[in-house]
Amino acid sequence: MSNNDQFAALVLAADRGSQDSVARYAGTVCKAYAPVCGKPMVIRVLNALNDCHKIKSALLCGPPESLLSACEELEQRIDTRQVDWMENLDSPARSAAHGLSRIDSQQPVLLTTADHALLTSEIVEYFLQVSSNLECDAVVGVIRYETLQARYGDTRRTVIRLQDGNFCGCNLFAFNNVRGRTLVDFWQQAEALRKRPWKLISRVLGWQAVWSYLLGRLTLDQALQKISGKTGVRVCPVILPFPDAGIDVDKVEDLQLVESILIRSDSTRPLM
Repeated sequence: MSNNDQFAALVLAADRGSQDSVARYAGTVCKAYAPVCGKPMVIRVLNALNDCHKIKSALLCGPPESLLSACEELEQRIDTRQVDWMENLDSPARSAAHGLSRIDSQQPVLLTTADHALLTSEIVEYFLQVSSNLECDAVVGVIRYETLQARYGDTRRTVIRLQDGNFCGCNLFAFNNVRGRTLVDFWQQAEALRKRPWKLISRVLGWQAVWSYLLGRLTLDQALQKISGKTGVRVCPVILPFPDAGIDVDKVEDLQLVESILIRSDSTRPLM
């Protein structure tokens, strides 16, 4: 498998430290170390990436150096260069830009987060395989909210309601080339507005797009085409079929949910 077929993984692992509600609940120094079925979330994510054939290397951005010793397994992986580490900056978008600057500009990149506790190599492989076959610069992973509902009921997620469906983000992004990486500049502009979709659309895409969104006439492809027009970056979606891809750990209820999912999954797995 050539370098062009493989991706460097960039994992964002910073949060509000012990002040984060998930970290407080779990009794850890940061959210990334919160255990799910006894294993820190960040280790679960790194394991999923390590088991994926399309991942060439992994760079972890955060947690701060002062917290690394609180997770012995992570510290050992960094010391043995199983994963590279760098200090995070003061926001996810700025950390992402900083991390991308450390990766060879010709190397395709997968961006994800350390709180994606249900991430599996199967999800990553599927996303990157489809991403590689798209004629675009950057790819965003999404899931239909109905896919989540069918498996887990009305779990609370941030939902973008569009004409062709209700969508949730999956914290999976692929940058296929140098131009694709510049989408992070757009992300820095939009970062503070991600929980207010209509305001994000108005500031970035214009009021015509707002009215289309409010009236239920804006489709996913139309929204991404407008972003492409605004940024000069060809952006495409990958709609993932995996319910687990749409669940990350933002709050205590999410941590409890992913733990219950993994416990249920282990209980139904056949014995070897």
